[in-house]
Amino acid sequence: MKHIDVPPCAPVLMESTRAMGYSLEAAVADIIDNSIAAGASEVSISYSPYVAVPYVAILDNGTGMDSSQIDDAMRYGSQSSLNVREATDLGRFGLGLKTASLSQCRSLTVISKQGRKIVGRRWDLDEVYKSNSWSLLKLDNDDIKAIDLYTTLLAPLKNGTLVIWEKLDRMLKGTSKPEKMMTKLMDDVRKHLSLVFHRYIAGESGINKISININGLAVAPADPFLIGKSTQFQADENFNIDGSIVKVSTYILPYISNMSKADRAALGGSEGLSKGQGFYIYRNKRLLIWGTWFRMHRKDELSKLARVRVDIPNSLDHLWTLDVKKSSAVPPDVIKNNLMRIVDRISDGSRRAWTFRGKREISDNGMHLWTKTSQRDGVAYNINREHVMLKMLSETLSAEQRKILEDYLKLVEGNLPLNQLYVDLNNEEQINVRKEKEDRDEVMEIAKGILSQIQDSPMKNAQISIMLQTDPFYRHKAVMDMLKREMT
Repeated sequence: MKHIDVPPCAPVLMESTRAMGYSLEAAVADIIDNSIAAGASEVSISYSPYVAVPYVAILDNGTGMDSSQIDDAMRYGSQSSLNVREATDLGRFGLGLKTASLSQCRSLTVISKQGRKIVGRRWDLDEVYKSNSWSLLKLDNDDIKAIDLYTTLLAPLKNGTLVIWEKLDRMLKGTSKPEKMMTKLMDDVRKHLSLVFHRYIAGESGINKISININGLAVAPADPFLIGKSTQFQADENFNIDGSIVKVSTYILPYISNMSKADRAALGGSEGLSKGQGFYIYRNKRLLIWGTWFRMHRKDELSKLARVRVDIPNSLDHLWTLDVKKSSAVPPDVIKNNLMRIVDRISDGSRRAWTFRGKREISDNGMHLWTKTSQRDGVAYNINREHVMLKMLSETLSAEQRKILEDYLKLVEGNLPLNQLYVDLNNEEQINVRKEKEDRDEVMEIAKGILSQIQDSPMKNAQISIMLQTDPFYRHKAVMDMLKREMT
């Protein structure tokens, strides 16, 4: 039996790998993975549609590569996905640099520098078609120094790597206005990078901080958990899988009325808040997949505040069936079973946060504005007839007037605009929720008005005691303190 070497046809294989489904933002992120693996602290992305040959360039100040390393980096399948890799390595199949780049362009140039040594290589698909072979172009020093982007970007650095995309056929396909198209696309890239690398940009403990800029404008981190403002639903949990640790952290975002406009915008507004619920899978603290429950739970309005952060090491890639683009993965059963318990708990926690005002009105021993009654076909909400203010009003009315008031209250209870409320919550996220200070000031005035009416009553202290347990008075410390001072 003989072994026959059957190498693939270079033009056919390279052209087919261009159709792997990379978006521009995913392709750029793949290049930055290499920069992080090279120990870079700065990544500069530049682009221009205004030159004769429009380009996108990605520069880092990492360790750079020598001649042997750059040849390996430009080789298809430069490393086995089964090899043991550094814990900080963000690679997977040894294809990212080539497949990501050539998904957007027909010419990929990589120049790397280590001190005074510079090396350059280029994949040009037009040249590959001409030669019908794996003809990687080796650039000599004169070729490299003739490249303007090298002179202006990489030459001033001691070490680093410059990736240049030219012949942007896929990126600018079908557009008559490349300037407008590139600006829009690079804005999408900015948003994507701010989320995918937010832990690196923020400089989280345990990883090297990295700064990213696009045409000189810094990319700010976009924290999907609003850490510092959100509630950590439970203590972190660690799962030992095949000797590797999977860490799970759970968060409940603040109620929408407690978010700033900037917070809501960072989360993608109304649509983003709902779509963003679910798992956020990080591989070496780089975000891979987000906004999915992996079919363990249905996305709905009541769980929209729930976020689950899952940190996995690259040693478990084989279990997650991670794809080449690092944009798709499936949790293995051994992890899924543990996550299912967390899903049930956190979705309940989100539901409590989302319905916080209503739950507070029915869940404790205070006197609330509304009461909840369970019925065979659901629940009913009724205005609390024992509320101190309603009782005070009722006592000033005649029997006929009390009958009219009762009929009116029944009409209010029976005609709540529930469907419209649901639509407005979906579209606007909040329904004219008053600011806390405005609410407190109004409640204070109401409390003072009641006090003026009961000032001479022998039951004054008893009535104030009731007010101290009554919604909305007990929700405001300043109001409670004032009422306590009035007790004699």
